[in-house]
Amino acid sequence: MKILITGGAGYIGSHTAVALLEAGHTVVIADNLSNSKEWTIKKVTQIMSKRITFYNIDVTDEEAVENIFSNHPIEGVIHFAGLKAVGESVEKPLEYYYNNLVSTMVLAKACQKYKVMRFVFSSSAVVYGENQVPFVETMDLLPTTNPYGETKVMSERILFDIAKVNPAFSVSVLRYFNPIGAHESGIIGELPNGIPNNLMPYLTQVAKGKLKKLRIFGSDYPTVDGTGVRDYIHVMDLAEGHVAALENLTTGIHFYNLGTGQGTSVLELVNAFEQASGIKILYEVVERRPGDIALCYADVAKAKKDLGWTAKRDITTMCRDSWRFENNYKDR
Repeated sequence: MKILITGGAGYIGSHTAVALLEAGHTVVIADNLSNSKEWTIKKVTQIMSKRITFYNIDVTDEEAVENIFSNHPIEGVIHFAGLKAVGESVEKPLEYYYNNLVSTMVLAKACQKYKVMRFVFSSSAVVYGENQVPFVETMDLLPTTNPYGETKVMSERILFDIAKVNPAFSVSVLRYFNPIGAHESGIIGELPNGIPNNLMPYLTQVAKGKLKKLRIFGSDYPTVDGTGVRDYIHVMDLAEGHVAALENLTTGIHFYNLGTGQGTSVLELVNAFEQASGIKILYEVVERRPGDIALCYADVAKAKKDLGWTAKRDITTMCRDSWRFENNYKDR
Protein backbone atom coordinates (compact mmCIF):
# COMPACT_ATOMS: atom_id res chain seq x y z
CA MET A 1 0.00 0.00 0.00
CA LYS A 2 1.03 3.63 -0.50
CA ILE A 3 0.81 5.25 2.93
CA LEU A 4 0.84 8.96 3.81
CA ILE A 5 2.62 9.58 7.10
CA THR A 6 2.01 13.03 8.57
CA GLY A 7 4.76 14.08 10.94
CA GLY A 8 6.89 11.42 9.28
CA ALA A 9 10.17 13.25 9.88
CA GLY A 10 9.54 13.13 13.62
CA TYR A 11 10.68 10.59 16.14
CA ILE A 12 7.85 8.05 15.98
CA GLY A 13 6.94 8.85 12.37
CA SER A 14 10.44 8.16 11.03
CA HIS A 15 10.69 4.81 12.83
CA THR A 16 7.24 3.89 11.55
CA ALA A 17 8.41 4.74 8.03
CA VAL A 18 11.20 2.17 8.49
CA ALA A 19 8.73 -0.44 9.75
CA LEU A 20 6.34 0.21 6.83
CA LEU A 21 9.12 -0.05 4.27
CA GLU A 22 10.33 -3.27 5.90
CA ALA A 23 6.78 -4.62 5.53
CA GLY A 24 6.78 -3.83 1.80
CA HIS A 25 4.71 -0.64 1.76
CA THR A 26 5.47 2.64 -0.05
CA VAL A 27 5.74 5.85 1.98
CA VAL A 28 4.90 9.51 1.40
CA ILE A 29 5.86 11.87 4.22
CA ALA A 30 4.33 15.26 5.07
CA ASP A 31 6.02 17.32 7.79
CA ASN A 32 6.54 21.02 8.47
CA LEU A 33 9.83 20.32 10.31
CA SER A 34 8.74 22.39 13.33
CA ASN A 35 10.13 19.77 15.71
CA SER A 36 12.09 17.56 13.32
CA LYS A 37 14.73 17.65 10.61
CA GLU A 38 14.72 16.65 6.95
CA TRP A 39 18.01 14.93 7.79
CA THR A 40 15.96 12.15 9.42
CA ILE A 41 14.20 11.28 6.17
CA LYS A 42 17.56 10.98 4.42
CA LYS A 43 18.69 8.61 7.16
CA VAL A 44 15.57 6.45 6.74
CA THR A 45 16.40 6.11 3.04
CA GLN A 46 19.96 5.18 4.08
CA ILE A 47 18.71 2.41 6.37
CA MET A 48 16.24 0.99 3.86
CA SER A 49 17.82 1.93 0.49
CA LYS A 50 14.34 2.92 -0.68
CA ARG A 51 13.02 6.22 -1.99
CA ILE A 52 10.64 8.34 0.08
CA THR A 53 8.54 11.18 -1.31
CA PHE A 54 8.65 14.17 1.05
CA TYR A 55 6.41 17.24 1.26
CA ASN A 56 7.46 20.11 3.53
CA ILE A 57 3.95 21.27 4.43
CA ASP A 58 1.78 21.97 7.44
CA VAL A 59 -1.17 19.58 7.46
CA THR A 60 -3.48 22.30 8.71
CA ASP A 61 -3.08 23.69 5.15
CA GLU A 62 -6.02 22.14 3.30
CA GLU A 63 -4.77 23.07 -0.17
CA ALA A 64 -1.31 21.59 0.46
CA VAL A 65 -2.82 18.35 1.80
CA GLU A 66 -5.18 18.07 -1.15
CA ASN A 67 -2.20 18.44 -3.48
CA ILE A 68 -0.70 15.26 -2.01
CA PHE A 69 -3.91 13.27 -2.37
CA SER A 70 -4.43 14.46 -5.94
CA ASN A 71 -0.89 13.51 -6.99
CA HIS A 72 -0.55 10.13 -5.25
CA PRO A 73 -2.82 7.07 -5.05
CA ILE A 74 -2.83 7.16 -1.24
CA GLU A 75 -4.32 3.98 0.27
CA GLY A 76 -3.92 4.76 3.96
CA VAL A 77 -2.99 7.56 6.35
CA ILE A 78 -1.03 7.42 9.59
CA HIS A 79 -1.49 10.75 11.34
CA PHE A 80 1.32 11.73 13.73
CA ALA A 81 1.59 15.45 12.99
CA GLY A 82 0.81 17.61 15.99
CA LEU A 83 2.19 19.58 18.89
CA LYS A 84 2.96 17.20 21.73
CA ALA A 85 4.47 18.77 24.87
CA VAL A 86 2.16 18.51 27.88
CA GLY A 87 3.68 21.43 29.78
CA GLU A 88 3.83 23.69 26.73
CA SER A 89 0.18 22.96 25.98
CA VAL A 90 -0.77 24.46 29.34
CA GLU A 91 1.10 27.64 28.38
CA LYS A 92 -0.11 27.76 24.75
CA PRO A 93 -3.58 26.22 24.67
CA LEU A 94 -4.90 28.02 21.58
CA GLU A 95 -1.89 26.96 19.50
CA TYR A 96 -2.43 23.33 20.54
CA TYR A 97 -6.17 23.29 19.91
CA TYR A 98 -5.81 24.87 16.49
CA ASN A 99 -2.90 22.78 15.24
CA ASN A 100 -3.96 19.37 16.55
CA LEU A 101 -7.68 19.57 15.78
CA VAL A 102 -7.55 21.31 12.40
CA SER A 103 -4.92 18.88 11.10
CA THR A 104 -7.15 15.92 11.99
CA MET A 105 -10.17 17.48 10.30
CA VAL A 106 -8.24 18.45 7.16
CA LEU A 107 -6.90 14.92 6.74
CA ALA A 108 -10.24 13.27 7.42
CA LYS A 109 -11.90 15.54 4.86
CA ALA A 110 -9.28 14.64 2.23
CA CYS A 111 -9.75 10.94 2.99
CA GLN A 112 -13.48 11.25 2.41
CA LYS A 113 -13.01 13.12 -0.86
CA TYR A 114 -10.40 10.72 -2.26
CA LYS A 115 -11.98 7.58 -0.79
CA VAL A 116 -9.03 6.67 1.39
CA MET A 117 -10.61 4.29 3.85
CA ARG A 118 -7.67 3.37 6.13
CA PHE A 119 -6.80 5.87 8.85
CA VAL A 120 -4.51 5.28 11.83
CA PHE A 121 -4.50 8.03 14.44
CA SER A 122 -1.70 8.73 16.88
CA SER A 123 -3.47 9.20 20.20
CA SER A 124 -2.06 8.97 23.70
CA ALA A 125 -2.55 7.41 27.11
CA VAL A 126 -3.13 10.94 28.36
CA VAL A 127 -6.78 10.57 27.23
CA TYR A 128 -7.41 8.36 30.28
CA GLY A 129 -6.88 11.28 32.63
CA GLU A 130 -6.60 10.10 36.23
CA ASN A 131 -8.34 6.76 35.75
CA GLN A 132 -7.09 3.81 37.78
CA VAL A 133 -4.19 1.88 36.27
CA PRO A 134 -3.80 -0.22 34.27
CA PHE A 135 -5.63 1.75 31.60
CA VAL A 136 -8.09 -0.32 29.55
CA GLU A 137 -9.61 0.75 26.22
CA THR A 138 -13.17 0.36 27.55
CA MET A 139 -12.70 2.95 30.29
CA ASP A 140 -14.67 6.18 30.18
CA LEU A 141 -12.32 9.00 29.26
CA LEU A 142 -11.96 11.38 32.17
CA PRO A 143 -11.15 15.07 31.75
CA THR A 144 -7.42 15.33 31.12
CA THR A 145 -5.18 17.69 33.03
CA ASN A 146 -3.83 19.60 30.01
CA PRO A 147 -4.85 20.97 26.57
CA TYR A 148 -2.62 18.47 24.76
CA GLY A 149 -4.67 15.63 26.21
CA GLU A 150 -7.92 17.39 25.36
CA THR A 151 -6.86 17.66 21.70
CA LYS A 152 -6.35 13.90 21.59
CA VAL A 153 -9.76 13.24 23.17
CA MET A 154 -11.45 15.65 20.76
CA SER A 155 -9.68 14.19 17.72
CA GLU A 156 -10.80 10.71 18.77
CA ARG A 157 -14.39 11.95 18.98
CA ILE A 158 -14.17 13.63 15.57
CA LEU A 159 -12.97 10.39 14.00
CA PHE A 160 -15.60 8.37 15.88
CA ASP A 161 -18.38 10.57 14.50
CA ILE A 162 -17.01 10.39 10.95
CA ALA A 163 -16.73 6.61 11.11
CA LYS A 164 -20.27 6.36 12.48
CA VAL A 165 -21.78 7.94 9.35
CA ASN A 166 -19.26 6.49 6.87
CA PRO A 167 -19.40 2.71 7.37
CA ALA A 168 -16.53 2.01 4.95
CA PHE A 169 -14.16 4.34 6.83
CA SER A 170 -11.80 2.18 8.91
CA VAL A 171 -10.05 3.91 11.80
CA SER A 172 -7.55 2.59 14.30
CA VAL A 173 -6.92 4.89 17.27
CA LEU A 174 -3.64 3.99 18.96
CA ARG A 175 -3.34 5.18 22.53
CA TYR A 176 0.30 4.74 23.22
CA PHE A 177 2.40 5.26 26.19
CA ASN A 178 5.99 6.57 26.53
CA PRO A 179 8.21 5.80 23.54
CA ILE A 180 11.97 5.78 24.07
CA GLY A 181 14.87 4.01 22.35
CA ALA A 182 16.08 4.28 18.78
CA HIS A 183 16.57 2.17 15.69
CA GLU A 184 19.12 -0.54 16.45
CA SER A 185 21.42 0.81 13.71
CA GLY A 186 21.93 3.98 15.75
CA ILE A 187 21.22 5.98 12.58
CA ILE A 188 17.86 7.47 13.62
CA GLY A 189 16.45 8.24 17.05
CA GLU A 190 14.78 10.99 19.04
CA LEU A 191 16.06 14.32 17.77
CA PRO A 192 14.23 17.25 19.38
CA ASN A 193 14.95 20.85 18.46
CA GLY A 194 16.46 22.78 21.36
CA ILE A 195 16.28 21.56 24.96
CA PRO A 196 14.28 18.30 25.04
CA ASN A 197 10.84 18.10 26.63
CA ASN A 198 10.98 14.30 26.91
CA LEU A 199 12.92 12.40 29.53
CA MET A 200 15.17 10.10 27.50
CA PRO A 201 16.78 12.63 25.12
CA TYR A 202 17.34 14.93 28.09
CA LEU A 203 18.96 12.05 29.94
CA THR A 204 21.21 11.09 27.00
CA GLN A 205 22.34 14.68 26.54
CA VAL A 206 23.28 14.84 30.22
CA ALA A 207 25.27 11.62 29.77
CA LYS A 208 27.02 13.13 26.74
CA GLY A 209 27.84 16.31 28.66
CA LYS A 210 25.63 18.55 26.53
CA LEU A 211 23.40 19.36 29.51
CA LYS A 212 24.65 19.66 33.10
CA LYS A 213 22.09 17.57 34.93
CA LEU A 214 18.70 15.94 34.61
CA ARG A 215 15.69 17.60 36.15
CA ILE A 216 13.22 15.21 37.80
CA PHE A 217 9.82 16.81 38.14
CA GLY A 218 8.52 15.83 41.56
CA SER A 219 9.53 13.18 44.12
CA ASP A 220 6.39 13.14 46.23
CA TYR A 221 4.04 11.11 44.02
CA PRO A 222 2.35 8.03 45.58
CA THR A 223 4.71 5.65 43.74
CA VAL A 224 7.47 3.19 44.59
CA ASP A 225 10.09 5.95 44.98
CA GLY A 226 8.07 9.16 44.73
CA THR A 227 8.82 9.80 41.07
CA GLY A 228 6.30 9.45 38.26
CA VAL A 229 5.70 5.97 36.83
CA ARG A 230 5.27 5.48 33.09
CA ASP A 231 4.94 2.60 30.64
CA TYR A 232 8.06 3.02 28.51
CA ILE A 233 7.94 1.30 25.13
CA HIS A 234 10.69 0.90 22.54
CA VAL A 235 9.97 3.12 19.55
CA MET A 236 10.45 0.22 17.11
CA ASP A 237 7.89 -1.87 19.00
CA LEU A 238 5.57 1.10 18.72
CA ALA A 239 6.31 1.48 15.00
CA GLU A 240 5.56 -2.19 14.40
CA GLY A 241 2.29 -1.71 16.28
CA HIS A 242 1.28 0.93 13.73
CA VAL A 243 1.98 -1.46 10.87
CA ALA A 244 -0.07 -4.18 12.59
CA ALA A 245 -2.95 -1.73 13.11
CA LEU A 246 -2.87 -0.63 9.47
CA GLU A 247 -2.73 -4.15 8.07
CA ASN A 248 -5.46 -5.51 10.35
CA LEU A 249 -7.95 -2.68 9.94
CA THR A 250 -11.61 -3.59 9.64
CA THR A 251 -14.53 -1.24 9.14
CA GLY A 252 -15.53 1.04 11.97
CA ILE A 253 -13.36 2.62 14.63
CA HIS A 254 -11.10 0.63 16.95
CA PHE A 255 -9.11 1.69 20.02
CA TYR A 256 -5.85 0.06 21.12
CA ASN A 257 -3.29 0.62 23.85
CA LEU A 258 0.30 0.25 22.68
CA GLY A 259 2.59 -0.23 25.67
CA THR A 260 4.40 -2.97 27.55
CA GLY A 261 1.93 -3.25 30.43
CA GLN A 262 4.75 -2.52 32.90
CA GLY A 263 5.33 0.68 34.87
CA THR A 264 8.82 2.11 35.43
CA SER A 265 9.55 5.11 37.65
CA VAL A 266 11.81 7.96 36.56
CA LEU A 267 14.50 6.90 39.04
CA GLU A 268 14.25 3.28 37.89
CA LEU A 269 14.75 4.44 34.31
CA VAL A 270 17.76 6.54 35.32
CA ASN A 271 19.26 3.49 37.05
CA ALA A 272 18.64 1.29 33.99
CA PHE A 273 20.30 3.89 31.77
CA GLU A 274 23.32 4.10 34.08
CA GLN A 275 23.74 0.34 33.87
CA ALA A 276 23.33 0.29 30.07
CA SER A 277 25.73 3.18 29.45
CA GLY A 278 28.18 2.87 32.34
CA ILE A 279 27.73 6.58 33.06
CA LYS A 280 26.56 8.15 36.33
CA ILE A 281 23.74 10.64 35.77
CA LEU A 282 23.64 13.85 37.75
CA TYR A 283 20.11 14.95 38.57
CA GLU A 284 18.12 17.35 40.73
CA VAL A 285 14.53 17.12 41.89
CA VAL A 286 12.39 20.15 41.05
CA GLU A 287 8.71 20.98 41.37
CA ARG A 288 6.08 18.91 39.59
CA ARG A 289 5.14 19.96 36.08
CA PRO A 290 1.58 21.17 35.48
CA GLY A 291 -0.54 18.39 33.98
CA ASP A 292 1.56 15.40 35.05
CA ILE A 293 -0.05 12.41 36.78
CA ALA A 294 1.52 9.88 39.15
CA LEU A 295 0.85 6.54 37.42
CA CYS A 296 0.39 5.62 33.78
CA TYR A 297 0.65 2.12 32.33
CA ALA A 298 -1.38 -0.01 29.95
CA ASP A 299 -3.50 -3.09 29.74
CA VAL A 300 -2.29 -4.43 26.38
CA ALA A 301 -4.46 -7.55 26.00
CA LYS A 302 -6.66 -6.14 23.22
CA ALA A 303 -3.78 -5.31 20.86
CA LYS A 304 -2.38 -8.80 21.34
CA LYS A 305 -5.76 -10.42 20.66
CA ASP A 306 -6.89 -8.32 17.68
CA LEU A 307 -3.59 -7.32 16.06
CA GLY A 308 -1.28 -10.15 17.08
CA TRP A 309 1.09 -7.49 18.42
CA THR A 310 3.09 -7.31 21.64
CA ALA A 311 6.09 -5.24 22.68
CA LYS A 312 9.27 -7.35 22.54
CA ARG A 313 12.14 -5.09 23.64
CA ASP A 314 12.97 -4.55 27.32
CA ILE A 315 13.98 -1.41 29.23
CA THR A 316 17.69 -2.24 28.97
CA THR A 317 17.43 -2.44 25.18
CA MET A 318 15.55 0.87 25.12
CA CYS A 319 18.31 2.58 27.10
CA ARG A 320 21.13 0.98 25.12
CA ASP A 321 19.63 1.95 21.76
CA SER A 322 18.98 5.52 22.91
CA TRP A 323 22.57 5.86 24.04
CA ARG A 324 23.92 4.37 20.79
CA PHE A 325 22.02 6.97 18.77
CA GLU A 326 23.22 9.83 21.00
CA ASN A 327 26.82 8.72 20.51
CA ASN A 328 26.41 8.34 16.74
CA TYR A 329 24.71 11.68 16.12
CA LYS A 330 27.22 14.54 15.90
CA ASP A 331 25.34 17.54 14.51
CA ARG A 332 23.23 19.07 17.26
